[in-house]
Order: sequence, then structure tokens, then C-alpha cells
Amino acid sequence: MALLRSILFVLIFYPGSVVMVLAALAAIPFGQEAIIASSRRWAIWHRWCARWILGIRTQVIGDLPKHGVLYAIKHEAMYETIETLVVFHRPVVVMKKELADLFGWGYVARRMGVIPVDREAGAAAMRHMIAAAKIAKASNRPVVLFPEGTRVPHGEKPELRAGFAGLYKVLGLPVVPIALDSGKIWPKGFVKRPGIVTFKVGETIPPGLPREEAEARVYQAINALN
Repeated sequence: MALLRSILFVLIFYPGSVVMVLAALAAIPFGQEAIIASSRRWAIWHRWCARWILGIRTQVIGDLPKHGVLYAIKHEAMYETIETLVVFHRPVVVMKKELADLFGWGYVARRMGVIPVDREAGAAAMRHMIAAAKIAKASNRPVVLFPEGTRVPHGEKPELRAGFAGLYKVLGLPVVPIALDSGKIWPKGFVKRPGIVTFKVGETIPPGLPREEAEARVYQAINALN
């Protein structure tokens, strides 16, 4: 049954996504807010397909501030990269450059304000990420970062990448760490399993802490569901 659900998801979600991306491209002349709204509709489409085809839904434990924060999120599956557009209010998501370069969607994502990061570019990538994050802060949009840098199987706890410390220091924003367990039902393989993906909101971390302390608190909080 899980295999059949996964096949149906591919056959329904991706063709529908083509329509959604075309609609987002058509919204570009109407400004960034129209693009953000179109992108959120695509994420709602993804949530609907996940819920009614795959039997996967999201639950959020805790309160999510809408403005002026840096979200640091565990990353275990593609699921949360799209779900962030629904869970958070007008987020600016830091994502790897390869996703921001995808035909059609990549152009929309950049116009929406995502921050693409080329992990091979070193210091130059860090400078670009920080500059773009400052723009997001000025517009009072929350910044969403996957501090591990890449998705990992459920249960693994890699060290945080340097990008988190850089953003934390420069932006001076409180950090809201979020643990999740999507890897249990949305693994890297083709077959997805029905279940609940939990977003567990950790205690807000104030700005200005020493790097080691901030990283330790984020590390512990985002792995709370492992």
C-alpha cells in the first residue's frame, strides 16, 4: 500500500506542481508579495497531497513567532523544505544553490527571496548569505536555516555548519530551534510511509551568546526528537 501511495503521489503532485510554478511565474510582474502568496499555495498543494495521498500530516508543538527570529531546523527529508512555506509566516529560507537553480522554480524562489548558498564557494558564499539575510531582517521576515547543511537520516546528529554561527553573530536575532522527525516516514528512498511529522519548537535562544554556547543549545534542541 505504501508503494502504491508513493506512486500516486508522484503522478499527482508533480504535474500539479508544474501548474503551480507557471502560476507563480505569472505572478512575478505583480511584485514579491504575489510571488510569496503563489509559492505558499504550492506548499499547500504539497501538504494536501502528502495528507490525502501519502497519509502524512504535520503537527507543531509550541508557538512560532512570526517576525524577527532566526529559525534553526533539523533537516531529515525534502518534506520540510516545502513545508516551511506553510508552517512559517513569509519565511526567507536558506537553501543550497542547486535547488535555487532548478528550471522555473529556481527563478521563482530567487524572486521570492530565498538565500541560495554554494557550499563550494567558501567565504564568498558566507558573505552572500549574510548580506541576503540582512535584507530579510530589514523586511521583518523570519530567516529559516538548516544548520546541519544537508539532510541526514533520522537518528544522526552531525555537527552544525559554520553558516549558523555567522548568521547568529551578524544578524543579532533570537534563535528558535526546531526538532523534527520527518526522516522516519519520509526517507531518501522512493517509498514514503504514512504518519505524523512533528515540528517541536525549542526554547528561544537570545542573541549575543558565545558561539560555543549558542551552537550547543541549538544542537541539543534540534535533536530533541532523535
